Amino acid sequence: MHLLWLHLFFHLFILINAYENIALRKPAWQRFPYSGRHWWGADRAVDGRYSDLSQYDNQCTISGNYHQVAEWRVDLQEVLSMHHIVIYYRTDNEPWGNPSKYSGRFLGFSVYISNTTNKEDGITCFKDRNFTRATIENPLTISCPNHGRYAIYYNNRTQPPFPSGYSTDGAYNEICEFEVYGCPTPGYYGENCSLSCPQNCQEGHCHIEDGTCLRCTYGYKGPTCNEQCNGKSY
Repeated sequence: MHLLWLHLFFHLFILINAYENIALRKPAWQRFPYSGRHWWGADRAVDGRYSDLSQYDNQCTISGNYHQVAEWRVDLQEVLSMHHIVIYYRTDNEPWGNPSKYSGRFLGFSVYISNTTNKEDGITCFKDRNFTRATIENPLTISCPNHGRYAIYYNNRTQPPFPSGYSTDGAYNEICEFEVYGCPTPGYYGENCSLSCPQNCQEGHCHIEDGTCLRCTYGYKGPTCNEQCNGKSY
């Protein structure tokens, strides 16, 4: 049993590390940027730098104070297939967890995947409902096998009272790196993004791990869209 778990862990490690960070140095935007501090802009979260998780070395996105809503997004510039997301949150290089105030600001966040800049047009990749200051990880890895152009980070402090441990002085973007791992070229899947999606997948979109089609072109059906529909059915 011990050898089986080692095998599964090794396979998962290889799988996760096979994908490319498709968000690196892509255009980014945030709501309520910190006034007069361009060095804390949205692009800091996709610049590939996170050796200093503080405000001092210009490696983190930091939004303005005392806003009830925080929103940040990266534009992948085309619809791409994603596997997982890794978020490095601000710590000011102090111990993470409880009593860190930054872990309290991280709590309650969501990640959306959308083909437009509006998160409501997309799907919820992740919504934190269970983390506490003591249990939320940093960096945090989120499984997110979806297709989309925009990955959107969102948090709010609009409906008090808040759960225990949540920050109460507003919502913040304090992301030092937001990595989106997936395939850099549309229409491919697999551990090395080297396999072509089945021919009849609609718009060439298939599941990044197993190649099953998300939808079929008209006239075809089945997991890989290789079965013709009967008669006038579709």
